[in-house]
Amino acid sequence: MPRLSLTRRLAIAFAASAVLTAMFAGNVDADPGTVDWGIAVQKLRSAAAGNPAAEQAMDQLSASGPIAGARELALPAQPFQFPAQSDIGRAGSPGVYGSGIALGLDGFQFGFFGGPGTISPNQTGAKLEALWINLSNGRSGTAVLTEHNDVPADTTIRTRPVDTGAGMIVAAVYGTLWHRWPVAVSDANPDGYAYKLATISVPSFGTVYN
Repeated sequence: MPRLSLTRRLAIAFAASAVLTAMFAGNVDADPGTVDWGIAVQKLRSAAAGNPAAEQAMDQLSASGPIAGARELALPAQPFQFPAQSDIGRAGSPGVYGSGIALGLDGFQFGFFGGPGTISPNQTGAKLEALWINLSNGRSGTAVLTEHNDVPADTTIRTRPVDTGAGMIVAAVYGTLWHRWPVAVSDANPDGYAYKLATISVPSFGTVYN
């Protein structure tokens, strides 16, 4: 059987995830006993020990208010239950920004989608990172999101495949990310784009399954 192109696989995965993005419009309906979010945050905070950026992100998450609710999702696309907050937000002003996501395209990967404009193919000076812990086997780690194809179907930036092992994984995405908008070509915008560096103030957070 011919193997689908990356663009086609991305389009299929993102079409599946689009059905789930209603989380931005309201609360998540779920059994609150599925995940103890307080313990999940504590475990991520322990996994962040020694990593100042990750520790700061977890402190921001802990201080952001009550966390409740959960939803069990299935690959190939699992958006995190709690979207990020950013200095530019989804409408170009501070507020809800976008969501972390787990993908099963070429192995298990963490990613991020959403935000205003599109993701710039050049992320020089920015660093978006996922902190994760597998509650089923105790493994934990961080991974930088660097993978992005400059095509309309690719609306995420992703890590390389991560060997988390099987089970329930709690993860958060934090850091900075370049976005761009098409504008008229000018001396200030010779490539026809304007750029904006988004800084996440409260990480996107959730539980996913590998």
